[in-house]
Amino acid sequence: MSRSGEMTNAQLLQQVALLRWLSSQSEVDRGFLAAVTGVQVAKELLNRISGQDQVDAYKRECILSVAEFIRQNPGASQAKINAEVEKRVLLFAARVEALQKAPIL
Repeated sequence: MSRSGEMTNAQLLQQVALLRWLSSQSEVDRGFLAAVTGVQVAKELLNRISGQDQVDAYKRECILSVAEFIRQNPGASQAKINAEVEKRVLLFAARVEALQKAPIL
């Protein structure tokens, strides 16, 4: 599910394929359901092995934390903003590096 609680496009496509197969019980629809499900499983495995979802979450958190700092410190000098950005980017880099060292499963 997406963050808003709605199905992703892949999940919706899988549900459509399932509904078609449940309605028809045809081999063509069963094959389509199997293919759609296989692609979704493969994508999820790739995301888990690569850690890309977690990297994306860390990236969002980094950007939001910098934006929050700027919002809370509207009069901050460029040097202070640069220092804060550098601190947040170093934290992001350390978290990504830790992901690479973590066991896969």
